[in-house]
Amino acid sequence: MSDFSFHIHLVEDEERLASILKLYLEKEGWTVTLFHNAEDALDYLHVGVHLWIIDIMLPGISGFDLIQKVKENNSEQPVIFISARDRDLDKIQGLEMGSDDYLAKPFLPKELVIRAKKLLHRIYGQGLKSHYIEVSDYKFDVNRRKVLDKEMQEIELTMKEFDVVLFLLENINVAKTRDEILIAVWGDGYVGSTRAVDDVVRRVRKKLPRLTLETLYGAGYRIVT
Repeated sequence: MSDFSFHIHLVEDEERLASILKLYLEKEGWTVTLFHNAEDALDYLHVGVHLWIIDIMLPGISGFDLIQKVKENNSEQPVIFISARDRDLDKIQGLEMGSDDYLAKPFLPKELVIRAKKLLHRIYGQGLKSHYIEVSDYKFDVNRRKVLDKEMQEIELTMKEFDVVLFLLENINVAKTRDEILIAVWGDGYVGSTRAVDDVVRRVRKKLPRLTLETLYGAGYRIVT
């Protein structure tokens, strides 16, 4: 098992293969979010993730279209392409669009794990590199998903609390509606109410009292500098 819980987004429309790959990746101690189409994955571009594994031949939006959106959102996020088409042209196009590796089907799940492990090690070294966003005397370590106060003491946030804060930090000074936050953090398949956002915001304000997390009535929430 890995020393760090890397977060991986796996986009694969073949449900049986996707379940097997997810199982193998999770055996490494990694957190895996599975999507069966690119449309659903687009809603999670702003959620902190360390690696994308994307099938090129997806229904609707293709893997090539998805990697373009991924790189527009964060050009540093590594991507592994998988495809049933073992064609040099696909490999070249994938590399030109920013993919870091290419694996042709059929392949052994363990091979994907090995390639992912090598790529994660190359990108992040022995552990996760710190990438900080500093606001209101707090340091938000995006990759390690930690929050430090000005005395460098860690403040514990839940996954949802951190994801909401990160989404607002990535859109600093811009108001985001409750629905936009729900889609970005919970996904468009969430069936609960927008009260979930209010509950998370309330907890964040209690834990991070100096954070300028404003409520704009009728517009939503924003973090201002």
